[in-house]
Amino acid sequence: MRILVSNDDGIDAPGIKVLERVARGLSDDVWVVAPETQQSAASHSLTLHRPLRIRRISKRRHAVNGTPTDCVFLAFNKILADGRPDLVLSGVNDGPNVGEDVTYSGTIAAAMEATLFGVPAVALSQAYGDGRRHHWATAEQWGARLLRTLIERGWPERVLINVNFPDVVAADVRGIRVVRQGLHALDDTLEERVDPRGGPYYWIGAPLAASVSGQRGTDMEAVAEGYVAVTPLHMDLTHRRTLTWLREAIE
Repeated sequence: MRILVSNDDGIDAPGIKVLERVARGLSDDVWVVAPETQQSAASHSLTLHRPLRIRRISKRRHAVNGTPTDCVFLAFNKILADGRPDLVLSGVNDGPNVGEDVTYSGTIAAAMEATLFGVPAVALSQAYGDGRRHHWATAEQWGARLLRTLIERGWPERVLINVNFPDVVAADVRGIRVVRQGLHALDDTLEERVDPRGGPYYWIGAPLAASVSGQRGTDMEAVAEGYVAVTPLHMDLTHRRTLTWLREAIE
């Protein structure tokens, strides 16, 4: 099995090293194509108005001066054009990708791009606490176990698997839950500051902890309660019920 590993935190991020080790436990044919620099919240964006460059780090490790989507696109059409991967793994992301995070996430986007190419893909993310202490061993141990099961069982085309690991040591994980995508309670995540010349500037950022009130059966609740959350995401964004209603109202 040929496995492609990518992420949105960059080629040197600690999470991608964790995922490389997990991938090598599954196959000897592992390739890494990841952004040169931090690309969090890049979403599913392609670079169209400037050239992209591939930097060869070693035979099977490459960095791209673009987004996670660029990385997968170039991997499929250039780096691995002679033999596309059988599986794409994205992450392990520095922080969770739950709720509507999935619409912003570059980690999810890399898996989305692979799914569009018809290749099974899994996005993996590690939650962390206020002190930003990362339990990477949790993602490594539980990720290896979960991926073997997913590969054995398989899943439908045009569906990607979103996995989030809780902010606990591996031994304290309570298990695995297959859950739906949640929805954050949006609040004020915009911080205004003033530069030395008196001009205002702004930081946009999500809170480290989010309320899970009213989030029963979701990825947010599962991670908060110490479970590994597994959520299948469908590439078809059509809302079927509204589609039927609009047809009746308009056609």
